[in-house]
Amino acid sequence: MTTIIFSHPWQGSFNRAILDGVEKKLRDEKRPFQMIDLVADGFNPTMTANDLAGYNRGETADPLVAKYGEMLQGTDELIIIFPIWWGMMPAIFKGFIDKVLLKGVTYTYSEEGAMLPALNIRRTLLITTSQGPTPLYRHFIEDNLVAFVLNAVGITGVEWFNCEKTAHGPRDNREEFLKNVISKV
Repeated sequence: MTTIIFSHPWQGSFNRAILDGVEKKLRDEKRPFQMIDLVADGFNPTMTANDLAGYNRGETADPLVAKYGEMLQGTDELIIIFPIWWGMMPAIFKGFIDKVLLKGVTYTYSEEGAMLPALNIRRTLLITTSQGPTPLYRHFIEDNLVAFVLNAVGITGVEWFNCEKTAHGPRDNREEFLKNVISKV
């Protein structure tokens, strides 16, 4: 199953255009997919004391966290779409990482205490947008998010595509990016 995680609040955004293109291609090819739209779902990214109380036991009181965890367990291809704001992901996606990547759901520990991935997602398209040039974000995306977070829980085969100069660049930049990234889906 393909799962899309979308993290943008504005319906008129370029990120929404990317999502629309991804969904259209999946529908046209009759490929089943499921959607995690963090904003539309009303996901609360804040880790509360109640959330933290069950976190180390792999428990959650948040029904969306439980739903998202189940969705990830049944995923073999993941498409993540978000804007890069202030050099990193939006807070709502960071909250998704904090709350949904639960022990026993997305990872376990060996008897020696080593973290072991519990997911088996073999293909991941990470699609971001930014105003600044892509190399500025390489360390954050590749060395931190991909290597330290996604790969650690079994989200692998990550291909990262970033559209730079999204807000103030030429229109053909966005159009070319959209065409290219949709061809990768």
